[in-house]
Amino acid sequence: MSQRTNTAAAAGTWRLGDLIVNRLGFGAMRLTGTVPFDRGVPRDREESIGLLRRAVELGVNHIDTAAFYFSATRSANELINRALAPYPEDLVITTKVWPGRDTSGAWWWATPAQLRGQVEENLRQLGRDHLDVVNLRVPPSRRTGSVGEHFGALAELREAGLIRHLGVSNVTSEQLTEALAIAPVVCVQNPYGIGAASEDRALLHRCGELGIAFVPFFAIAGPGREAGPAAQDSEEVRAVARAHGVSAAQVRLAWTLHQGPHVLGIPGTGDPGHLAQNIAAGALRLSKEEMTLLT
Repeated sequence: MSQRTNTAAAAGTWRLGDLIVNRLGFGAMRLTGTVPFDRGVPRDREESIGLLRRAVELGVNHIDTAAFYFSATRSANELINRALAPYPEDLVITTKVWPGRDTSGAWWWATPAQLRGQVEENLRQLGRDHLDVVNLRVPPSRRTGSVGEHFGALAELREAGLIRHLGVSNVTSEQLTEALAIAPVVCVQNPYGIGAASEDRALLHRCGELGIAFVPFFAIAGPGREAGPAAQDSEEVRAVARAHGVSAAQVRLAWTLHQGPHVLGIPGTGDPGHLAQNIAAGALRLSKEEMTLLT
């Protein structure tokens, strides 16, 4: 196996606006603890820093994070800053705003006027003078509502030079249309994986037609979401995993990347072994028969 197939470059590249990234990236949510948001055991700080550096060594040049990824003792943004600054020229850091957490960990949702403060908080924590990509993360309660006022506020921050590119997260096709009428959208970040609903598949395909990156989260965890994948995968997933001599998580991640050249993976982990497996999944090629079986 060539060096390229051992790295994140094995899955190919895509553009986020004028930024080229390897399709297999890294999600920072699990850097702070065994379960995100103070519900697990804190990660060892130096191990998390080493994990980030190892991810970059393996070709990861797209990291997804957020200021609200923190526990009582760890901040994902601070760990990224400590591990990787001064940042490699090709490294793209994507963050998200609208949700926030106060010092006690309680959740709150920003008004359009408060989004600038959230953007500036990410800038401070990451040690940047601008953010590469900022996703407007839509709250579950607003899945059928307008995003125009909030997205418009981010568009103004883009014009001011604080943000390079904009994306949307946890959106419907209608909300994507609304955002596109305000400013360019380089990515849609939504939950997606094996067993996704037809409307989710339709949005993924629409993004491909528009040349917009589709960035699934919970591609491995599925309905387990922050808690992680289910203890028992389906027989179909396990059968394909056995055939390739890989884990079920690798099959789920490879299946997601097979959905189109515009699909980017951002699997997150705090475990070095899982990191290596996730990166290796980018080189896993599934047959048409296996894709049909899994779908």
